[in-house]
Amino acid sequence: MFETVKCKRALSPSGLPGIDYALNPYGGCEHGCVYCYGPEVTHTDFREWRIVRVRSNIAERLAKEAVNIDGTVGIGTVTDPYQYAEKRFKLSCQCLEVLRSAGLRIHIHTKSDLVLRDLDIIAGMKGEVGMTVTTLDDKISHITEPGAPLPARRLDALEKLTDAGVDTYALVGPVLMFLEGKEERFVDAIASTGTGRMCIDRLNMRPELSARMDRMGITGSIAALEKIRRLAEDAGIKVTDVF
Repeated sequence: MFETVKCKRALSPSGLPGIDYALNPYGGCEHGCVYCYGPEVTHTDFREWRIVRVRSNIAERLAKEAVNIDGTVGIGTVTDPYQYAEKRFKLSCQCLEVLRSAGLRIHIHTKSDLVLRDLDIIAGMKGEVGMTVTTLDDKISHITEPGAPLPARRLDALEKLTDAGVDTYALVGPVLMFLEGKEERFVDAIASTGTGRMCIDRLNMRPELSARMDRMGITGSIAALEKIRRLAEDAGIKVTDVF
């Protein structure tokens, strides 16, 4: 479901490491990830989170704001800029064109292979792309990320971005219990994409998120996280923590 809205501002200050401004062309997200922190950060009921608010004028607002700033713009800090709505509305693509004209650095967060549609734009810009991968198991992905592209498509996109010379990393976040016993195969899959970096998220619990995960019987796994860290470093991948 889509709801068209107008935004007063395109950019907001960001407290995320290495990101000066946040840009979210959409509100809400179709992926419906059970571990998502977005609803609580934006004070949105989780049941309404999959109603996507399309910020139809965001590229126009961005064009006015981008001329007066310097630094890195994070695209998709509380929602996925390449969720399915982007295929229809193309707001992220429009915003990329504005940012490219302004010569600004970008930092894209996504778990969608739709980002490849804009590879020609991204490859010519300063910045990086983080691709979220939390499992290799399609069944687990359907349970925990029901509206997101399946893991194989994300890994393929990560490989193609890397091959095109884009600075990439795999965002393994959060590390859930489902990765226990599968850490080696998981790290091998990440390494096969050619990316040289991995960021790990240990599941940053918030009250409503914690209650939702408890109801589903899903937990994070420090044991899997530490094993993935060790295996990735052994494979020559630089590993950092998300927060």
